[in-house]
Amino acid sequence: MESPASKIPYWRMIFDQNAFTQDVIDHHHEGSGTDEDPYQVTWLQGDARDPMNYSTLHKCWITILVGMSTLASALTSSAYSGSLIEIIIRFKVSEEVSIVGISLFVLGFAVGPLLWAPLSELYGRRHVMNASALGLTAFTAGCAGAQNIETLLILRFFAGSMGAAPFAVSGGVIADTFDIKTRGLASGLYCAAPFLGPCLGPFVGGFLSENSGWRWVEGLVAIFSGLLGIISFFFLPETYAPVLLSKRAATLSAKTGKVYKSKVELTQGKQSPGTLFKTTLSRPWVLLFAEPIVLLLSIYLSIVYGILYMLFAAMPIVFQEKRGWSEGLGGLSFMGLTIGIVFSTLVTFPMHAAYTKTTIAAKGARVPPEARLPGAMIGAICLPIGLFWFAWTNYPHIHWMASIAAGVPMGFGMVMVFLPVLNYLIDSYTIFAASVLAANVSMRSLFGAAFPLFTKAMYDNLGIHWASSIPAFLAVACMPMPFLFYRYGPAIRARGPFASASDKFMEKLYASGAAGAAAAAAAAAKKKEEESSEAQTDEGLSGGEAETEGVKDTESTDVEVEPKEAKTETQTQTQNESTREAHTETTQNTETIQTTETVVNSGSETDVPNVEAKSQ
Repeated sequence: MESPASKIPYWRMIFDQNAFTQDVIDHHHEGSGTDEDPYQVTWLQGDARDPMNYSTLHKCWITILVGMSTLASALTSSAYSGSLIEIIIRFKVSEEVSIVGISLFVLGFAVGPLLWAPLSELYGRRHVMNASALGLTAFTAGCAGAQNIETLLILRFFAGSMGAAPFAVSGGVIADTFDIKTRGLASGLYCAAPFLGPCLGPFVGGFLSENSGWRWVEGLVAIFSGLLGIISFFFLPETYAPVLLSKRAATLSAKTGKVYKSKVELTQGKQSPGTLFKTTLSRPWVLLFAEPIVLLLSIYLSIVYGILYMLFAAMPIVFQEKRGWSEGLGGLSFMGLTIGIVFSTLVTFPMHAAYTKTTIAAKGARVPPEARLPGAMIGAICLPIGLFWFAWTNYPHIHWMASIAAGVPMGFGMVMVFLPVLNYLIDSYTIFAASVLAANVSMRSLFGAAFPLFTKAMYDNLGIHWASSIPAFLAVACMPMPFLFYRYGPAIRARGPFASASDKFMEKLYASGAAGAAAAAAAAAKKKEEESSEAQTDEGLSGGEAETEGVKDTESTDVEVEPKEAKTETQTQTQNESTREAHTETTQNTETIQTTETVVNSGSETDVPNVEAKSQ
């Protein structure tokens, strides 16, 4: 473990990505320091710069920062809906045209990750988050000064594209800093941000637009984004291991004159920006149509996301047009949805405790991905209940609280479906997780952009009750999915080329880890046995001759034990480093892992043997 003297100040880790301790210089790196056989740079035991070794306080602070950045983007996407009436009057456009401002912003969420994800791999998380905050602030401020609807809509699209970075990168930041045992809890708490932001937006935007005008709605979210950007610049460190290790290798090379290379770079190869962008753009769509689990669950989450953004067009119809509420009061219609989302976040704690018990019961074996799905089963039932409840209690003569209360099971169900399904996809497609999530983000953002566009026409033609029932019927159609995948998921994954490749890789990884643990345990047991035998020998010897022989025996034993101790320590360190590297390369930050370059075809996995070699 690290000593106090080897710690690096937090401020230095933020502004100096090359920072490392004397331990790194003194460490004997594998290799000979030549171009043909460079020294291999990886994390040391207790490495102060390794994000996994940050204090719990720092990890929580980083999670809050990326969560607030995500909330800011989501808030900006929906706060606009609170000023629709003002925009219609100011620019003399139809309601359908004004709603395009919501759709284009969410469409930016689909386009942005295609840029931000590969850039975060090339330059790290910190630079991407800072650039995103700057871009979101600038384009949103531009929206506040727009003089025509065309300018406003175009700037909304670019603001959404810039604000998409937290959605693309935050999951990776959490995976960088939390191990697999605590990552689920951190992800659960973070997951509230993408849902709370849209729910708070109409409330903030409605009252502000009513009292200060629509321009101040855009101005306020621009100020909020800018302040968060400044805070992130001064307090968010770089967490992406490959970037940090590459910089460390370059610094060591400059200091010593020897050749150092990151082990990740040596095993995976250094990808060119062109190759990286090509993989980012193509592989998600291959996975989407090659894997039934990815396709069906992406459709499910896309429908959930589409329903959420449909509500920004539906709520003003139900509460402002039919009940005569003002823009400010109309924002309060999302209060029930907000309560449901907060409640689902609290449920994350017992869910995490239950999953932890499952991992302990597995005794080091891999926990099936299906263990993630029980929460989604609950959410799949709650969501249509809330939607039907809302659909048939929104008569003007029924008290408004009945309709708002329907938002509680609605919001609860959305998050309870969303988080477990995302975790299930990640666990099922470990080495392809980034591509799976990229496909999911793109599809659900397209649904989120499309649903508000037809909401007005649907409510005009079907009426508020049947129009509100359409998403409920969609939720009912998707409801069996978590149950079916819980029952038949292993069989479906075995037939999928990418899923089966991931399963094979993880089985070998866990088998290797179990073998290493067994070897370490055996070595420890042998050492203990030798020490016990030595103690018994010392106690049984007496007299001058016996003492002399005892001393010789003891010295002989010491000579034998010492190299064994050294060997055991070396083995343990090697196993720890090996396990850590395998963990880094397989979970490499959830959102941006690019472990393989060759796709799996014809049911055979063409690159996993290479991946296995890399992990070792």
